[in-house]
Amino acid sequence: MTMTVTTQARSVVLPEIADPSQVAPKDARELSKLFFDQLAVLEEGTPQYQYARNTLIEMNVTLVQYAASRFRSRGSEEMEDIVQVGTIGLIKAIDRFELSREVEFTSFAVPYIVGEIKRFFRDTTWAVHVPRRLQEARVQLAKATEELRSRLGRTPTVRELSQLMSLSEEEVNEARLASNGYTSSSLDAAITSGEDGEAALADFIGTDDHALELIEDFNALAPLIAGLDDRERRIIHMRFVEELTQAQIGEHLGISQMHVSRLLNRTLAKLREGMLTTN
Repeated sequence: MTMTVTTQARSVVLPEIADPSQVAPKDARELSKLFFDQLAVLEEGTPQYQYARNTLIEMNVTLVQYAASRFRSRGSEEMEDIVQVGTIGLIKAIDRFELSREVEFTSFAVPYIVGEIKRFFRDTTWAVHVPRRLQEARVQLAKATEELRSRLGRTPTVRELSQLMSLSEEEVNEARLASNGYTSSSLDAAITSGEDGEAALADFIGTDDHALELIEDFNALAPLIAGLDDRERRIIHMRFVEELTQAQIGEHLGISQMHVSRLLNRTLAKLREGMLTTN
């Protein structure tokens, strides 16, 4: 079966996949390119957009399972939570990925997934005795906070958290206070890391700061951005600093999402050409 997707520019037929989670990783990579291509031009909130986005999530859930397997030594009781938290990272990666980046989605997504899992352990392990009730509430609070932050684009209030968690505001605050008891493990602690056997905890927490290698690029990019017109600079700022969606940018500027997409692609192409000329 197929789904016909009609945009202002063209009609495209997307395949209807009965069970996207069963798509082989190799096939998922190729199909993902097709779905990302359409996601860039579809109107957010439409059934077609939701179908493309949800299919991308399910097709790429194996990335979450792969990342979660690195933390298998944490115990089977937490694996379901690890996969759920990792899926939040996958969703963030899908919402922020663009084919124009010219990188494989798998390479782009894994750091998001692993980052969410590491944050989960940072927020939900305990150094002092804390009642089980508060430990569970703290896990629930971490998930609810990430979900609302992703949905609202800001830090949620205590009231919003209490409504989503079906807890009183006092219980939410209590769970927040309980987070002071998270575990501080030795960086030399040995943990199982999948096929690689044992590795030090620091191997998963400490990472090279690749941003330091980008200083030269940033210095070259600054004058190029300064040379853009006001609207182009504003779009770049809203997309990559405020991390707004194209639809949200369109609302701010009073133009369509399609128009934002064209302007953004044109501006990025201008910056890319300038960087190549500079180098």
